Amino acid sequence: MGQKLKIAGWISVGVVAGALTTVQLQAIARGGLAPLPLEELQQFAAVFGMVKSDYVEPVDEKKLITDAISGMVSSLDPHSVYFDKKSFKEFREGTTGRFVGVGIEISQEDGLVKVISPIEGSPADRAGLKPNDLITRIDDTAVKGLSLNDAVKKMRGEPQTKVRLTIFRKSENRTFPVTITREEIRTQSVRGKVVEPGYAWIRLSQFQERTVDDFVAKIEEIYKREPNLKGLVLDLRNDPGGLLDAAVAVSAAFLPENVTVVSTNGQLPESKFTYKAAPEFYQGRGNSDSLKGLPAALKSVPLVVLVNEGSASASEIVAGALQDYKRGTIMGHQTFGKGSVQTVRPLGPDTGIKLTTARYYTPSGRSIQARGIVPDVMVDDTAEGSPFAALRIREADLEKHLDNGQGVEVKDAGREKAQEDALKRLEQEAKKTPEQLRPPELGSDKDFQLAQAINQLKGRPVLVSKTAVVEPKNEKKEN
Repeated sequence: MGQKLKIAGWISVGVVAGALTTVQLQAIARGGLAPLPLEELQQFAAVFGMVKSDYVEPVDEKKLITDAISGMVSSLDPHSVYFDKKSFKEFREGTTGRFVGVGIEISQEDGLVKVISPIEGSPADRAGLKPNDLITRIDDTAVKGLSLNDAVKKMRGEPQTKVRLTIFRKSENRTFPVTITREEIRTQSVRGKVVEPGYAWIRLSQFQERTVDDFVAKIEEIYKREPNLKGLVLDLRNDPGGLLDAAVAVSAAFLPENVTVVSTNGQLPESKFTYKAAPEFYQGRGNSDSLKGLPAALKSVPLVVLVNEGSASASEIVAGALQDYKRGTIMGHQTFGKGSVQTVRPLGPDTGIKLTTARYYTPSGRSIQARGIVPDVMVDDTAEGSPFAALRIREADLEKHLDNGQGVEVKDAGREKAQEDALKRLEQEAKKTPEQLRPPELGSDKDFQLAQAINQLKGRPVLVSKTAVVEPKNEKKEN
């Protein structure tokens, strides 16, 4: 078992291709190459020669080759990418939850950098950046035309240096500059508290190297205050994913021992694998079980899991496993739908590629890819609804996204109509002040979804969604 995990390599379930994407590193050499298409390689060599000899000015040969590799890999899907020396170093730093930057989780939209979420307590958070903000310039460089990796490079830097970001905020229909001082970002991926006597809330904002230990410490702290806990809310909203072993461990904390948590399937033999709720599947060789000290009551405490469109990959694995075993009630909005495995393969001592190598499946065999997890109970962001939920980007909206391998994807006319309505609503909302537009803090007494989760645990009525639109199930092709 341990050997197979070693061969499988370090793999990632993170959604965000940028500032905080986290993966594990594949360290073995491949066992041979497939036959090469000689005619196409001859064409490549001919083009390379023409560019080198005929282009208007001299070109850097190494840059031509790395750009060709980058283009080949990035053309596959939104999560496959080439890493040069600097980006490879930064990428590996992300798995520890430490890096120097502004502190935002990002994606790309219309050639611009889109803020998925500022990291709590980071310079970006203190500067007032919001989810869905678009970064149009970094210092004097226009973002349009930059790859996501190049944009990340420009935002990273030395501690205490400044970077000026130009922000376009759709909800206010305005563009404005923000100057942010870079800091070492130490992301705290676990928060929690006793909401009221007998009921607690624990939030995972990412799955990192320290997440499981921090999760165990927080659960022990909660049970010390409330030894007879009546209900727990596991909050995975806006959790973009992270390390697979951390997701398996968190799932195992709530599930019976040795049941299937998630399985993977791809071309390589080592990509066909099943991860179970047992220490050898989430704990490094020779290490003791980090879940050993958890209260036994955690296996049976009534549980509600909060998710939304920002819950992706690792958080979808946890939600899917708990849903399949009916271990808790999944509440909120349909998740992002990133059900693909990325493996990082070094190309040398300091470069590599992140390549999609498999799909994820829940214990019952459901593909997460481009579908996500549909909650058992749909709950809006606020008592007035979630008027802008339809505008949130999901995996199925990304260009060149991988299909889920279980049928034909169907466009949802209802969601398209909801998007039109949301855009009209945005025009009205633009008249409000930034303070009026600021969403309630997750976990606060104004957190509507958390209040509904507590109602669910207490057996009280829950205000179900007025606006949530579920992506349709995949339809099988008829032969």
